[in-house]
Amino acid sequence: MTNSTKTRVLTGITTTGTPHLGNYVGAIRPAINASLDPNVQSYYFMADLHALIKSQDPVRIQQSRLEIAATWLALGLDPTNAVFYRQSDVPETTELMWLLSCVCDKGRMNRAHAYKAAVADNQAENSDDDKGVTMGLFSYPVLMAADMLLFNANKVPVGRDQIQHIEMARDMATRFNYLFKGEFFTLPEAVIDETTDVLVGLDGRKMSKSYNNTIPLFSTEKELLKLVRKITTNSLEPGEPKDPDNCSLFQIYKAFAQPDEVAAMRLKYQEGIGWGAAKTEVFEYLNQILSAPRERYVALMQDPAAIEKILIQGAARARDEASPFMARLRQAVGLGHFA
Repeated sequence: MTNSTKTRVLTGITTTGTPHLGNYVGAIRPAINASLDPNVQSYYFMADLHALIKSQDPVRIQQSRLEIAATWLALGLDPTNAVFYRQSDVPETTELMWLLSCVCDKGRMNRAHAYKAAVADNQAENSDDDKGVTMGLFSYPVLMAADMLLFNANKVPVGRDQIQHIEMARDMATRFNYLFKGEFFTLPEAVIDETTDVLVGLDGRKMSKSYNNTIPLFSTEKELLKLVRKITTNSLEPGEPKDPDNCSLFQIYKAFAQPDEVAAMRLKYQEGIGWGAAKTEVFEYLNQILSAPRERYVALMQDPAAIEKILIQGAARARDEASPFMARLRQAVGLGHFA
């Protein structure tokens, strides 16, 4: 168990798909801001091993890893402060997964949400319960537990649908500590930020790749304008008062603007601003905010070697902690060296 005086916060970054405005507002921005706290040691890992559960397209996986690393760096993540690494570059993660698998009962995994959902879908189609269920999907919570426990994370920011995984990790840690008579693992706590914005998409639903309603974070200026123009609004004419609280366009603006700017836009809605003018203002505001990080992103994407160097350095920092910890765990379970 770590004796560090800093609170350890660990965040996993999904490596499938292109980051969009909703990812930034809901996860990237608050995570980067949190990493600036001097009382916190932050760990950010690209969950590329997890990505293999959902995708067997190597080109997509590779491209997504590059895009996501470039995105976080372009938006201000400081890799000299936070530990930023690829999951697959830290083999101790999968070794710990095996140790945890040997103390985790199958019945607990049977109750994992993702597995239960897959079984329910199969049953609805009168298929075999486990049709299409890989061991990767079934064992996903064990790998997630290894991610957290390898660095003895105190806190793990997650959505409500991920709380079960934190509870499972705590159960595995407690079981391991008991069986091998030591305080090896800190019990991680889930952090749910109720204040984090859930950004709406082009059609008014939650912005999500599954709905095909996203605005990619680093769209070109031309593409950004085109997408903002597509945001669903009602048929009210210019001059007619409009309700900002029931408007996707306003909600997107509000997620980025300062309080005084939001108040000013709210007044324009009450005064009947036309939808064309409103969309132009929102586009110009977003474009102004995103132009500098967009330039950094483009430069990074054109220099993969620079990103690779940063990730290798992050993995080295991670392994400086993980390797001696795994040596201790090997000794605890009887896999230590004879001399």
